[in-house]
This record gives sequence, C-alpha cells and structure tokens, in this order.
Amino acid sequence: MTAQTPLDRNRALRLGGVLVGVAVALGACMHADEAVTIASVPDDYRLRHPIAIHEADQSVVIFVGQGRGGLSASQRNDVIGLAQTWLREGTGAISADLPVNTPNARTAADTLRDVQALLASAGVPPRGLLVRRYRPDDPRQMAAIRLSYPRISAVAGPCGTWPEDLGPSIKNKGYFDNKPYFNFGCAYQRNVAAMVDNPSDLVQPRPETPAYTARRTAAFEKYRKGTSTATTYSEADKAKLSDAGR
Repeated sequence: MTAQTPLDRNRALRLGGVLVGVAVALGACMHADEAVTIASVPDDYRLRHPIAIHEADQSVVIFVGQGRGGLSASQRNDVIGLAQTWLREGTGAISADLPVNTPNARTAADTLRDVQALLASAGVPPRGLLVRRYRPDDPRQMAAIRLSYPRISAVAGPCGTWPEDLGPSIKNKGYFDNKPYFNFGCAYQRNVAAMVDNPSDLVQPRPETPAYTARRTAAFEKYRKGTSTATTYSEADKAKLSDAGR
C-alpha cells in the first residue's frame, strides 16, 4: 500500500471542496427555480385571471341594401340606444364608417343622414360624430355603416389555457397537492367583467345618495309623538304586497 504524500492530500481536499461548492450551487439553483415556478401561478383564481379595466369600442352595425336607403324600425332603435348609452358612458366621439365605391354607396349615404338626424335628436352634438369613409377589402361582403365609440369596460382572460394535464401526471405538480387547475375560475371572471354595468364598481364603491329628508322627518315626528313609524297601506295596495315567507 502506497502512503499519500502531503501534496496528494492537499489535492484531494481541494477537489472535495470544489465538488461540495458545485453541489451547493446546483442545489441553490434548483431551489430558486422551484420557488419561482410555484410563485408564478397563484392559487387564487382572482389573481390568476384578474379583471382589468381598459378602454374598448362599443359598436352597432347597420346593414344597408342597394334598392332602399333609410333605417328600419329595429335599426332606429339601435341608433337611439347607442346615442343614449354614449351620453352616459362614452369617452370619445362616435365614429361612423361609411362605405364608398360600393353598389350600395348611395343608399348608405342616405341612411347616414337619417342616422345623423336621430343622433342629434337624442342629444349628440354635431362635433360628437366623426364620419370616416372606407371601402371593403372583400367585394363579396355587404358594405355596412358601423357606429362605434370608446368606453371604459372590464375584461378578463383569455380563457382556455391548459399549461398542464388535468389528470395524475409527473408534469402536473398541482394534482397531488389538490390545487385548482390553471383555467379554473377564468370563465367566472370573464362573465363578471362582461355583466358589470359600471366597471368602476369593481375598484371603488359609489358615493351614497342624500337621504330622503321628507320621509325621514315624518318618521322622526311619529317617533317623537310615540306613534308607530310603520307605513300604513290601503286595502287596494295590500293585494300588491307579497306574502312569501309568512
């Protein structure tokens, strides 16, 4: 058996130190990667699929034929409805895209005049409507008048993202930990964003409206006299009240 010299022992110690350092470095890298991967996918669906507030277009399409201009009854209702919502929630001017150099260009121009008259009668000022002319790229597509305006809206998604398997798999780290899959809750968040009337309600509450002073004064006066503050309904109104839960 050959005895080790001091030089061999020093080399062995240096080699062992290098191996230990490499192992520690690799372990630290693997730990960092695992922490980042876990932290990048929150368990709460509201954090995975947050509802964002941004500006989007609200539009109405008016199809125009070649033989007759003007608006039908349903189209008039669409234009009046768009004008009313624009007065309440619009953040910019209404844009009217008018087709040109198309078979129905003349009737579309006549229809646009009816649209302008309806918007003006609903309270839209002249500077609130901008007319833009366009020519469809596809000649087979029917050219139509498109009315649009920007508004603040809420949106979530997109949904349908499946980065991992749903069943037991070595690639699905959340299955054995009983964690929700990535797409869970996305449709719910998207539906809530689409149904909310005022997107600012998702961020902050609305201010309280003033109290009804007349009713409050009458109730306080009855309380001061010691009489009942309940409202008395007539016999005709009693039939309108629901008896559910009694």
